Amino acid sequence: MSASGGKMGPSLTQEILSHLGLASKTAAWGTLGTLRTFLNFSVDKDAQRLLRAITGQGVDRSAIVDVLTNRSREQRQLISRAFQERTQQDLLKSLQAALSGNLERIVMALLQPAARFDAQELRTALKASDSAVDVAIEILATRTPPQLQECLAVYKHDFQVEAVDDITSETNGILQDLLLALVKALQRAEGPSTEETWVPLFTQRNPEHLIRVFDQYQRSTGQELEEAVQNHFHGDAQAALLGLASVIKNTPLYFADKLHQALQETEPNYQVLIRILISRCETDLLSIRAEFKKKFGKSLYSSLQDAVKGDCQSALLALCRAEDM
Repeated sequence: MSASGGKMGPSLTQEILSHLGLASKTAAWGTLGTLRTFLNFSVDKDAQRLLRAITGQGVDRSAIVDVLTNRSREQRQLISRAFQERTQQDLLKSLQAALSGNLERIVMALLQPAARFDAQELRTALKASDSAVDVAIEILATRTPPQLQECLAVYKHDFQVEAVDDITSETNGILQDLLLALVKALQRAEGPSTEETWVPLFTQRNPEHLIRVFDQYQRSTGQELEEAVQNHFHGDAQAALLGLASVIKNTPLYFADKLHQALQETEPNYQVLIRILISRCETDLLSIRAEFKKKFGKSLYSSLQDAVKGDCQSALLALCRAEDM
């Protein structure tokens, strides 16, 4: 099923994206993230410490983790520029050469601008059909409009193709309609939309309205809306609509479920763990931790301790920050 007929209003997902998640809300000390701007920040000291960590006898992994998991993304970008000016070397490439495995992946993700990290994750997902639904919905439905606009610009710059072109070539049916609706709405473009009921329902109403729709649907039919989606759709379409419904209902719970699933695999899904912990540590990871503990009866911190092994454990625990009692 391709997108056809009708027009999208300019507010199509501007509203839905601006209300999704809890990034705009704050805790008593200013954020629902676990990682805050480091107050005693010295860009020169941090650059020097990282240089010593990779040029001494053996790589000082603990120093690298300590610096990069205790600085905001903006501060990490400043460190990268200072390192380049001081050494005439690229910090990301220097650390990449010094590290390996999952710790290398974490450090590379921490040092990239957020838009580039998202663009790469989206591109990888669209080219790997087994993860396209989860990652595409996660990125398109949980980033703010300015974040997504920057992501799409980087996507085009880095890969020499528009994200909508990759979505069109790599997906089909209602999944394609849904992703195109989210992206094109974000760009405030009037473009084609599906004449079916479900895509406009999920993309043209703000979350508060949709939650009321979900509640009214259950009262009227005695059935959760998710059950109706499961009865009417299969495969990628079902996964996409259920994923977006979860984001709309409770964004932190959506991420808690994804983290739990990633930790339950025989080998933890490090790509999922890295993407979520890094992308949410400055926005709403405290809320995600709370939902995780409430639903699964065990803290995210303890779950990471038990499942994650090797050098990357300390980095992921540092991003998670603390135990929830």
